[in-house]
Amino acid sequence: MTRKYFGTDGIRGTVGQSPITPDFVLRLGHAVGRVLRASEERPTVLIGKDTRISGYMLESALESGLNSAGADVVLLGPLPTPGVAYLTRAQRASLGVVISASHNPFADNGIKFFSAQGSKLPDAWESQVEQALEQPPAWADSATLGRARRLDDAAGRYIEFCKSTFAHDLTLRGLRIVVDAAHGAAYHIAPKVFHELGADVIAIGCAPDGMNINQEVGATHPDALVRAVRANHADVGIALDGDADRLQMVDATGRLFNGDELLYLLAADRLAHGQPVAGVVGTLMTNMAIEQALERRGVAFARAKVGDRYVLEELSRQGWLLGGEGSGHLLALDKHTTGDGLVSALQVLQACVRSGRSLAQLLAEVPLFPQVLLNVRLAPGQDWQRNAALAQAMQQVQAELGAEGRILVRASGTEPVLRVMVEARQEQQANQCAQRLADAVRAG
Repeated sequence: MTRKYFGTDGIRGTVGQSPITPDFVLRLGHAVGRVLRASEERPTVLIGKDTRISGYMLESALESGLNSAGADVVLLGPLPTPGVAYLTRAQRASLGVVISASHNPFADNGIKFFSAQGSKLPDAWESQVEQALEQPPAWADSATLGRARRLDDAAGRYIEFCKSTFAHDLTLRGLRIVVDAAHGAAYHIAPKVFHELGADVIAIGCAPDGMNINQEVGATHPDALVRAVRANHADVGIALDGDADRLQMVDATGRLFNGDELLYLLAADRLAHGQPVAGVVGTLMTNMAIEQALERRGVAFARAKVGDRYVLEELSRQGWLLGGEGSGHLLALDKHTTGDGLVSALQVLQACVRSGRSLAQLLAEVPLFPQVLLNVRLAPGQDWQRNAALAQAMQQVQAELGAEGRILVRASGTEPVLRVMVEARQEQQANQCAQRLADAVRAG
């Protein structure tokens, strides 16, 4: 299906440029309301947002569009994406909507949707909405217009949900934790979650002004977290992105642990406590060391395309519960229906507390393979897939690496660039092999 507006994670773009304009968002809300009313007489839609200044404008437009089609609206205010997913399910709403551009700068914004079950909606539903957008509006009359109200304790309800995913017989008492909310949707939530479980919390990135979201803080800029952990002699640091579905963690030494390592830790902790782990889903970029470590423990591993949407699809196909990617999108479907940075952080801390070991100690047996990534610009019209020199070089490099390394060559989806990745046990070998592949691309 060719989609005009929807991408892999809803609709996203620069505010003031199509489609992130108030007139389009009003039409979008009206189209969504019409699709919902085709199967439900009085649908209810929850709307949450992050802290971008444009959220006020887009929220109002979306609310008006939904009301004009006869759908009721419940406004949640600033709330993490996974919080909206949770409340949609808990409130028995028809649909959840998040106004956020996640880790993007403040000038961008976007809109994504969750089903009544708190999960991402299928392509077929998005296709229905796009078809409705092409039709003339069908305004509801005054008697059937939707209403709007605010859920005053949305943040408090989500805080309690997050806490409920942490073992009831454990506490974070005695831990000093730096929490970085990226000046985003979790600014008023993340510090409270860890504090109420007993931790001594130092909050950074928790003072949004509408324009500083993700600015030199958060999961995409973890240097701020590393500095704060060291300066405050903290035991651990937790960084979220703008909508709090992505996680990075730092230990007391300031070492950063990426999503690949944290994903392995979640699986290993379950195994250590007698919980079966049928399999784990990573992506094409997941470090090979994680795959090998899981297989040594008898856990199957599958790779999906890059993107949490594809990880979730593969988990559903396999019937497994754990998945994620190096960027810090982690899925624990026995805890939540979608990726949740706070819930994932609590799962990692739970593993540390009940084992009495640090992140570094828990992951000492899984040193990551050096991973070298080169971006090679393609000439106009260059067909890299028909490059004989590249095909030969790839065959030779993989033969040289054997079972102790891996290559991945893929085109960028946004620019004329070929991404060449090589993993090997030795960084020098990874560098040399990646350079040979890049030279073969240029030669073609």
